[in-house]
Amino acid sequence: MLVVLLSLAERRFWRVWKRVFGLSWPVMAEQVLRTLMRTTDLIVAGFFSPAAVAAVGLADIYARFPLRFGIGIGDGAIALSSQDTGADATANRDQAVTQALLIGVLGGIPFMIFGLLLNEHAIAVLGALAEEGTIAEVVEYGSLYLMVIMLSAPAVHVNFIAARSIQGTGDTRTPMYVNGVVNAFNIVTTVGLAFGLGPLPELGIIGIAAATAIADTIGAITFLLVIRSPWNEIQYVRPRGLIIAKQLVIISWPRIAEGLSEMIAEFPFNAILLAFGAEVNAAYHIGRRMYQQVASPLGRGYGVAANIMVGQSLGRGEPGVAYYNGVAATVLSVLTVGGLCAVLFVYAEQFVLIFTRDPVTIGYAIGFAQAYAIAALFIAGYIVLAGSLRGGSETLTPFIARIIGTFVFLLGFTYVFGVVLGYGVAAAYVAVVLDFAFRIVYIGAVFYRRRWVDRGTSMMRERGSIEETPGKD
Repeated sequence: MLVVLLSLAERRFWRVWKRVFGLSWPVMAEQVLRTLMRTTDLIVAGFFSPAAVAAVGLADIYARFPLRFGIGIGDGAIALSSQDTGADATANRDQAVTQALLIGVLGGIPFMIFGLLLNEHAIAVLGALAEEGTIAEVVEYGSLYLMVIMLSAPAVHVNFIAARSIQGTGDTRTPMYVNGVVNAFNIVTTVGLAFGLGPLPELGIIGIAAATAIADTIGAITFLLVIRSPWNEIQYVRPRGLIIAKQLVIISWPRIAEGLSEMIAEFPFNAILLAFGAEVNAAYHIGRRMYQQVASPLGRGYGVAANIMVGQSLGRGEPGVAYYNGVAATVLSVLTVGGLCAVLFVYAEQFVLIFTRDPVTIGYAIGFAQAYAIAALFIAGYIVLAGSLRGGSETLTPFIARIIGTFVFLLGFTYVFGVVLGYGVAAAYVAVVLDFAFRIVYIGAVFYRRRWVDRGTSMMRERGSIEETPGKD
């Protein structure tokens, strides 16, 4: 009897894993190409001057703000889209997607105004950190780059919201196709406009920004047409009522704040590392980039799949299945990402040599790469459990976990043990692991208690997607 039960449990696990991978691999492929697009921007900028690289980097700090807004509203859209798809409440799903897109377009207008009126001042504030002789050049390049990028803020929002909305229906391939073509177009156009290849004008650094803005706009228009087409499950409706809009804001704001807190924490943490030496700071970015390139796309893909599966199961009135899907997706993520990062840990030096040949930086970078390889086990679980909770409309818990993990452990532990007590860079290695170890423990406890089931269910009932409390299975 025990053997039969174990066999059935194993089969169920494999079925869930197959579904998770089927939903996640298009997201992984999309993330890899998007990372390549951002890498191309920096490589092309490097052909012009160090000031050009600095200008792109500084402008990118501000460009992340509309990015975080779009991701936040997109997470609200995918939560409601997946739940209402599972509940077969297509009218509410269409209302949620339409209102989310409207919020995204309107939310992009302040960023456009910022880029038009305050672009030069914004870069000048950060540009003051550059070397004296390059400040004027950094401000000139950076302000023009920022202005062009910010003009496409509404399009950036539409891209994320539309993609997440479609993914919520269980279709992760369509967003991959659209974003894949758009990102490839962005890469080719960046090189063409920067250097004036073929019939394209030579625009230099501005060409990089123009290529991104054009690609984002094309992507947004394409997504809007896809939703309008008869081949897509979602349809536009006339926006009405405030309940769905309120729920979108409630679900989205912790996600937006979560992203902003991460950006804010980068400044003091980088300052601490710079106090240890420029080589240490460079080593940190190399170690983190290695993790992001190797394992991050997988974790994000699994996180989106968990979000979809948990949300749809909850919408169908199957909280037990929703819980099981979250657990199974987490186990798959930890096993696969952990396997990749075990290779990263063992061959850290070989990977580091791809980025630098400076002997001092190499030593520190190996330490950071191995720290992230260990932390990857916790990161993989954290990302998927956070996605599972978001599928149940619970976004506050991941925000709290990130705030405490980042500011108490990553920043606090590094400063106290590394600076005050004098343990140096070793404290930063440990802090990287402690940050995500805390996050997985905290978020895992919340997921285990299943209060997110009641939250998601009550929000579905409030907007009329279900009429009665789903039964336990």
